[in-house]
Amino acid sequence: MADRLQNETSSTIRQRQIVYSIAVEAQRRPLLDSGLWFQDDVRNNFYYASYLFAAAADHTMELPFGREDAKRKAEAVLLETVQLQNRQPGTKLYGHWPLGLSPVPREAALHELPVEIMGSLMVWFCKQYSAQFSAGLRVAFHTAIGHIYRSGFFRKPVLTFGHHEAKYTAAKLIFGKLFEDHELREDGRHSLEITLAHIRAKGMPEYGSLPWFWHWVQAFTCAWELEEDSSLKATLGEMLDFLWTERSQWYLKGAWAGAHSRGWPHDVPADGNVLHDYVQFGDFELPGGEMPRTEYAGFLFYEAPEQALSAALNRKSAVEVFKQTEKVVAGNQEVQPQLHSYAYITRDYAAGGMWERVEEFDNEQLRWAFSLPVGAAEGVNRLYFFHPGQGYQPGDPRHQSPYMEVLYHKNTILSLFPVPGGEDTAVVGVLPLGEWIRQPRALFGYAGNVYFAVYLSHEYKLLERQTYLEVTSADMPGGVVVEALSLDQAAGLGISGLEEFAAAAVHRVPVFAAGEVLSAEYTSWTGSTLLQLSTDGSTPAQALINGTMVSFGHYTFNI
Repeated sequence: MADRLQNETSSTIRQRQIVYSIAVEAQRRPLLDSGLWFQDDVRNNFYYASYLFAAAADHTMELPFGREDAKRKAEAVLLETVQLQNRQPGTKLYGHWPLGLSPVPREAALHELPVEIMGSLMVWFCKQYSAQFSAGLRVAFHTAIGHIYRSGFFRKPVLTFGHHEAKYTAAKLIFGKLFEDHELREDGRHSLEITLAHIRAKGMPEYGSLPWFWHWVQAFTCAWELEEDSSLKATLGEMLDFLWTERSQWYLKGAWAGAHSRGWPHDVPADGNVLHDYVQFGDFELPGGEMPRTEYAGFLFYEAPEQALSAALNRKSAVEVFKQTEKVVAGNQEVQPQLHSYAYITRDYAAGGMWERVEEFDNEQLRWAFSLPVGAAEGVNRLYFFHPGQGYQPGDPRHQSPYMEVLYHKNTILSLFPVPGGEDTAVVGVLPLGEWIRQPRALFGYAGNVYFAVYLSHEYKLLERQTYLEVTSADMPGGVVVEALSLDQAAGLGISGLEEFAAAAVHRVPVFAAGEVLSAEYTSWTGSTLLQLSTDGSTPAQALINGTMVSFGHYTFNI
């Protein structure tokens, strides 16, 4: 009990730190001619104004600015933001807001997305702070919330078990309660129950999907905090227990290890969307500078289950995660691909990814990566390679092609790139900043208390970008093999220092072969494990560990 009370106190302190930091930035930031701070995303104005108002209203918080001036500024932005809502019943996207606001916010096109999360958060913020609103702002909020309810944007069935439907489900419960709509409440209850049953039985189709996983957490935490019915509150608690348990399985000091179905530039190549992790776990320093996706991490909180907290915070012994997920294909119930995620997580690094390549929205799948704790290395905290696909732009290392086969085993990843003729033959790699020794077809590095041996089948070029090193290796088909060793693991092998590591690693070069069959063979440093991967480009790849074909029989939907 004492530990839980201490964690609650610590989480509150961390939330107040977030509120203070964003409020200071909001007060410092000058308003645009529109009376807003941001024109890229309407929600950012709502978030920043919420934090500034909350800080000004908290008389226990010492502020470097005047409370009344801050409150007036926050109210002005909140009012201007709220009034961008479409309040004309019967029109398209009634009750909605625009998303992007340039060049003239009041003329910006309406969009389906903002209300999904902002609508529920408005109800929570109004309940918490409306007593301190000016009369005009109070009327504006109540009016906007009424239009949201009458818009019925959330009156949709659950089909794909994704973040949009999660937000609809939470909104059904919140607005059903607020407007005493019993039919809507029952729809919300049913949606919640079938969603929870599905993800328990089949996993989350949006595996590692940021920032949308945090929309699940915020939406259901918002509903949980507002809920008074004990039965519904208990089910919402079960949902949040599941979500935080899911998070804990892939957690390493703010990093999200393994594969991601989607990733935005603030999530790939570095873990940047860390505020919710910081509040919940608090085992890394809050990064300075910009806070992407501030949202409501400083307000909403549900404590993770003891088991999830223990799993996330206790990485003294390495663990392997074997997770199966059923990918939902809307409109085709007969074909539901089975996906298999793997992660090897130690105290100092994690490695892993998805065995299968799958089409994702916007082609943003991150297939595999080595992850360092947030803040362990300068710049990015990931290392990975991929063949660029649709949507790729130089300097934005996302959007992978289908041309990659993988083998995961603990601290080692083998990848082959059977790039067909007529395609660009270059693969791209991301290395964290650190010390690197270059060889014609290898790089040996040290970053974040971890040694990396990176072997390539072809020569490469190295480009120093602001937050990472970019590797480009052309003339594929070919492959890349990466093995990581922590300082402790290296010391156990009698290795001390990067020079010694490189001198030993240079003699452990994998065997690559190309032709009708593309293959890589490597004996890993730890355990002397023989790893073999091969593909002919048309049939499923063969992945063998010590001569035995990799099997997914021990992968489960829930761990």
